[in-house]
Amino acid sequence: MLESVGALIGSPWIYVVVALSVLLDVFLPVLPSGVLVITAATAAAAGTTGVAADAAGAARHVTEVPSLLALLLCAATASVLGDLAAYRLARIGGERLDRAIARSRRLTSAQERLGAALSRGGGVLVVIARFAPAGRSVVSLGAGASHRKVKEFLPWSAVAGLAWAGYSVGLGYFGAQWLGAGWLGTAVSVLALFVAGSFAALLMRRPAEAARAASAA
Repeated sequence: MLESVGALIGSPWIYVVVALSVLLDVFLPVLPSGVLVITAATAAAAGTTGVAADAAGAARHVTEVPSLLALLLCAATASVLGDLAAYRLARIGGERLDRAIARSRRLTSAQERLGAALSRGGGVLVVIARFAPAGRSVVSLGAGASHRKVKEFLPWSAVAGLAWAGYSVGLGYFGAQWLGAGWLGTAVSVLALFVAGSFAALLMRRPAEAARAASAA
């Protein structure tokens, strides 16, 4: 993947590919959007150089790399837009979607915990879920299906998108700086992303287990 993404370095298409991947993975969690962001940041940290002539005809080196800040903002914005799309879909989905969510224990539990968290002004759950596998999908759909107000959900979605994008871009950049831009640096960065995801999933499960224990008591 590093070689494929590297071929896009210096082209605006790198932002398009990253944005589409992050936007769509709320509906298709199997898309490796985090891996793609890390790979793009790694390639950007490595850089590519070429030779160009200035106005006087003298050769000069030109570094053609995407802006890491632009990459971060692109990924964060696409994350928020994807969250809102899932939120709106669930909010206006009608009875069929409501029945589908009611049949899902995971989505029903997420609805209850998200509603309680947002009503207390503690939407940190939205931020944690952004790192967990499929957690973004569960929380965004749960917020829409439970008809939470957009002003309750959107600020936390923005914080979650920035946190996730910053973490992913940072992993790619510092992995390339410390371990090089080859497969080792990328692999270690991706592993760190999966570790964060596993930890986030654990944090999301603990309130649900506590709630089930309380109801069984």
